[in-house]
Amino acid sequence: MTVNRNLLILHLTVLVWGFTGILGNLITISATQLVWYRVLIAFVSLFAYFRFTGQPLLETPRNLRNFILTGALVGGHWVLFFESIKVSTVSVTLVCLSSVTLFTSLLEPLFYKRKISKLEFVTGIFVIIGIYLIFRFETQYIKGIILGLLCALMASLFSIANSKLVQNSDASKISFYEMIGAFLWISLYMLFAGGFNSGLYLQTSDILYLLLLGTVCTAGAYVAAVMVMKEISPFRVALASNLEPIYGIILAWLIFGEKEVMSLGFYSGAIIILVAVFLYPVFRHRWK
Repeated sequence: MTVNRNLLILHLTVLVWGFTGILGNLITISATQLVWYRVLIAFVSLFAYFRFTGQPLLETPRNLRNFILTGALVGGHWVLFFESIKVSTVSVTLVCLSSVTLFTSLLEPLFYKRKISKLEFVTGIFVIIGIYLIFRFETQYIKGIILGLLCALMASLFSIANSKLVQNSDASKISFYEMIGAFLWISLYMLFAGGFNSGLYLQTSDILYLLLLGTVCTAGAYVAAVMVMKEISPFRVALASNLEPIYGIILAWLIFGEKEVMSLGFYSGAIIILVAVFLYPVFRHRWK
């Protein structure tokens, strides 16, 4: 019964992650300022969570340095994600983000000094074919596609970094300090780029959407994901997480309607990518 309840929580969490792109499209401020507010709200919410649960926040100077540096990748990933949405569509961005599997299959062996497996190679080929189809048929969204792919590259890099960091520290503390790191790096960028301007003033709707994004979709979803991992295997978590773009695309179509309707070529490429990404953990599990 506990496992079934945690599976439901897991899928609701993935659905919430899929809703992140919807909020990014609804919020009117720039992508950089949006992420600045998001990480500010997220680390304040996580701090409140730590205070409520009584968990310690002390870390070694070396770990803190690594968390802050990784926070730059997290912040960059989110800025690229929301900028891609603003110059294209939610559907385009989410499908491009699915290519994180391709980048991870290429980069992870370099970090861990191992050979690329045949399964990862084949999965990567299918993802490349899907991306090619999307590039060919959605030429009006080329900038959004490129930003979406760079966003996936960033996600791959900080995921690999976190896979090393989590061996020596608690996952929730890693997230907290990476949110602080992202906030500091984005603040530094905004300081030199003139981002602290009138664009930071928020409409009432923006305030509501940002609070939802920072608390429910970031801090709350993260805590929920960590909680269910105590009962659910990493394989099931990975499988469910791959449903995020599917949930997001369906939500975007229901909310934004015709704006999210793409060409047949886009859907062909998207299906190839999503099927490859979804089946990858299945075959990997059976292979092991």
